[in-house]
Amino acid sequence: MQFGYSETCLAHDPGARHPESPDRLRAIREGLKRKYGVDYVEADPVGIDVMAGVHDRDYLEDVKEFCADGGGNWDPDTTAVEETWEAVRYSAGQACWAAETALDGADGRDTPFSIGRPPGHHAVYDDAMGFCFVNNVAVAAQHALDSRDVDRVAIVDWDVHHGNGTQDIFYDREDVFFASIHEEGLYPGTGEVEETGEGAGEGTTMNLPMPAGTDDRDYVEAVEGPVASALEAYDPDLLLISAGFDAHRHDPISRIRLSTEAYALLTDRLRGVADRTDAALGFVLEGGYGLDVLADSVALVHETFDGREPIEPDGDRSPDAVELLEDVARTHDIELDLD
Repeated sequence: MQFGYSETCLAHDPGARHPESPDRLRAIREGLKRKYGVDYVEADPVGIDVMAGVHDRDYLEDVKEFCADGGGNWDPDTTAVEETWEAVRYSAGQACWAAETALDGADGRDTPFSIGRPPGHHAVYDDAMGFCFVNNVAVAAQHALDSRDVDRVAIVDWDVHHGNGTQDIFYDREDVFFASIHEEGLYPGTGEVEETGEGAGEGTTMNLPMPAGTDDRDYVEAVEGPVASALEAYDPDLLLISAGFDAHRHDPISRIRLSTEAYALLTDRLRGVADRTDAALGFVLEGGYGLDVLADSVALVHETFDGREPIEPDGDRSPDAVELLEDVARTHDIELDLD
């Protein structure tokens, strides 16, 4: 893989006690350095004109001014300093780089992964929330639609929290398909199965709120089943992964029980979908707050593209997870075989 990275993203510092710290990127880089020679690309930052493709322009100007005035608490969870605005611009720019690089025909060894911060998937059209100011993956998707020969983009969000901002931005549109696999009932409390889009976007949103305690096997079946079926029917030109790593069993703020190996399995399955649909594939970092497991999980995504075969999950299915997947399949009129 190639990794998009900028030192500017380290300057966004919400404070010593905040889980979304600059140490997240330092840990990822240290983990990659221990095992691999990695290419890093610093893409150009984007400006308000590009971000306004998915966000209200007045809101963006307010964030810029808020940072210029020294920042502070936008809300109890979402904190800025003066340097945050530049970090936001670079983080969104790295996500656009990931989309562009994927569309330029990256092969498996050069698949792009943007490791910018602050993350983005909670940022809605006109507000910040959940550590996020600008929705990086949404900016990248819109940038691809506006500037490249792209008709349809799909986004799969495997962060443990629902990607409410991404859903909000594209909920009534047919040119972006959004699937979110997340923990049921966790922040921000959205992402029910019945939330499927509206208007022209009816059916282009898929939510899989997984029960607390769900492990590797059920997550893999979620991707192999409803998610893969929906993506193959949608036939995107570009597939972007909102890659959060906070569903790991050792992450401090969730109750999903994924192993590090799960991220190799999810990567392998979604790479297969991209191959079958001839979609360009790119990754954009979201959450993940246990530094060691975050670093190990990102490294394993990289290792999967470098030729490592993932270890298949074992164990029994969770009845609650099976019921959830069957509900999703019925809602989206998908034939599901869990035998």
